[in-house]
Amino acid sequence: MVPRRVSILGSTGSVGCNTIDLIERQPERYEIEALTANRNVALLAEQARRLRPRLAVIGDEERFGALKEALAGSGIEVAAGAAALIEAAQRPADWLMAAIVGAAGLEPTLAALHRGAIVALANKECLVCAGDLMMHEVARSGATLLPVDSEHNAIFQVFDFDRPEAIERIILTASGGPFRTLDRAVMAHVTPAQAVAHPNWSMGAKISVDSATMMNKGLELIEAHHLFGLAAERIEVLIHPQSVVHSLVAYVDGSLLAQLGTPDMRTPIAYTLGWPERMPAPAERLDLAALGQLSFEPPDFEHFPALRLARQALQSGGAAPTILNAANEVAVAGFLGGEFGFLEIASIVEETLATMPLDKPASLDAVFALDTEARGVAQALIARFRDRL
Repeated sequence: MVPRRVSILGSTGSVGCNTIDLIERQPERYEIEALTANRNVALLAEQARRLRPRLAVIGDEERFGALKEALAGSGIEVAAGAAALIEAAQRPADWLMAAIVGAAGLEPTLAALHRGAIVALANKECLVCAGDLMMHEVARSGATLLPVDSEHNAIFQVFDFDRPEAIERIILTASGGPFRTLDRAVMAHVTPAQAVAHPNWSMGAKISVDSATMMNKGLELIEAHHLFGLAAERIEVLIHPQSVVHSLVAYVDGSLLAQLGTPDMRTPIAYTLGWPERMPAPAERLDLAALGQLSFEPPDFEHFPALRLARQALQSGGAAPTILNAANEVAVAGFLGGEFGFLEIASIVEETLATMPLDKPASLDAVFALDTEARGVAQALIARFRDRL
């Protein structure tokens, strides 16, 4: 077997570390072209010395010296900065994990798609910010885009791409996060530590807060629209606290197909890493008899206004999804930094959306300009909010 050459953008995050865990279980199957991280020099250097990539990149240019020193004598090429991240994506890997968090991952991911690679997409913000541009590039280059989010990966596994007319709707499941049954009066006082403590999944801080507000599911609505080509009214959300049924596809004959498994990100990552074959993964096997029962309930759009805002952004189209994502990234960072309370995250996003025009960005440069403008508006709103405290 010829080893598959892989690159991992965002190797020190949760998805990146899980990808490396799978690779190290079958090292003979893979060669590592590039590893990248944002700021974590120590972990990136440790990963690089174990996996021996041709290139290691740190996004923060001020940490270039530290990475160079950590990998001195290893023979591994070292680089830093945004341009180096794009270069890493352009390297000749057969398969690339796109796991850079937030809008920062957009340009490197597009660079990988441009050369027709197999891209495992763990960064939903790319499709939220620039879904039309990304899907156009997939079609133009012949690239393969494989979703890593457990929900979209589940749909991908049971979606009949050869007969899409047979599909009635898709249903994204959501755990409801740690505050599903909490009164909003109590939610107003939750701490960042409580918000990142997801009941089922192990994720990074930003994604965990998004799960707690249910913005994560809202972003997934927009991502699903682009991945599967369905209108907003054919994409639903269903609360499923056990996180066992990862999503469902409803067909016109009444059939409802689902993918089930324990909540372990190594399962969807393994599906993409081995694609089009399946590879062993160490996730705990699902024991339905021991589980006993599965429960479902409709989402509460009043309790979780972020989900309502995301659905409205999808229906509005144009600039709305890009603004939604940018404002949310700023608001989540502010909450994690202790600048305001949990409920203000959605308020800042809503006010940012109400402040800005929704004309559709026609190019990647326009997307970046819109993203920058929306972040500035959100920051100004936060500053005014702090002044009122």
